[in-house]
Order: sequence, then structure tokens, then C-alpha cells
Amino acid sequence: MKTREQIYGKEASCLLRDITTYHCLLRTQLLRMYPGRESKVENLLQYLTRQGRVFYSKETDCYYDKNDFDTDREMIAAAWVLVDFIEKVEYHAPDNMPIKIIFFADGEVYEVVYVSRDKAVLVTHALSGNEEQMGKRLVIIEDAGQIEALDIPNTAAYCMVGTDGIVQYFKKE
Repeated sequence: MKTREQIYGKEASCLLRDITTYHCLLRTQLLRMYPGRESKVENLLQYLTRQGRVFYSKETDCYYDKNDFDTDREMIAAAWVLVDFIEKVEYHAPDNMPIKIIFFADGEVYEVVYVSRDKAVLVTHALSGNEEQMGKRLVIIEDAGQIEALDIPNTAAYCMVGTDGIVQYFKKE
């Protein structure tokens, strides 16, 4: 007979890692991060919540590492981009501002960057520099009009993330 630890140990530790490193993730994002294991993940999330290891808000449908329920909308958007690639992702982690998430997929390094309308100049300046050490950048924008104003090196695509989690990708012409 297997113990709970033997059955759920790896998934539980991975879920805890994801929630504590990103601080807040939507329930649907967590389910999509573990394709084919959705029912196990649902059970584990309920168990971890009952144990007080993670916190859940019905209003936001989000899991948090603290009970302050501080939702980072930029991280939520970046996580949707990560989820789009999850079947190919070998490793992922949050990164420092302005890069929200870095991940490895298909032998490539990707950096997910969020550029709000009011911080375009700051982010462009922060990301200019030694292009040889950069990964491919997936730049999240708030509206398509931002594309022409941005000059971020190694941009593979610009992304717009809908509230439903649908990610649209654009290239600069």
C-alpha cells in the first residue's frame, strides 16, 4: 500500500514551489501547468489549503503563498504566456524586474517581459545592453499601439493576454 507521500509527493512539492515562487497563480493556470494530472492537482490544492500551506481566494480564483491576497496582475499575465509553452518547458522561474519569468523550452531560453504603457521607456532602457547573453523575449503589452514605440532587443514576439487567459502573439513589421 502506497502512502499519500508516495502518491502525491512530487506533485505536491511542485505545486508548493510554483505557488511560493510566483506568489499568486490562478487555479486554471495551476491546472494547465500539469496537463493530464488535473484531478490530482485539484485534490492537492484543496489539501494544501486545508493544511494552511497555501491560501485560496474565491473572488480571484487564485492561490497565494500568503494570506494577504496580493494579486500581481503582471505576473498572472506572464504565467499565461508560460502556460502556452508548458508542454515544452524544461524549467521555469520568476526573474527580476522587468523580466517576470524565465523558462527553458526546446533548448532555448525565453524571458517573459511585461511592459505597461507608462513604463515603456524605462523597460526599453533596462533591457538594452549586451544582446549575446539574452534569451528570446516574449514581451507582454497592454495594447497593440505599443509595438511601434518599443525597441527591445531579441524580441521573439509581442503578446497581449486576455482576461480569459488567451494569449495573442504579434511580430513587428
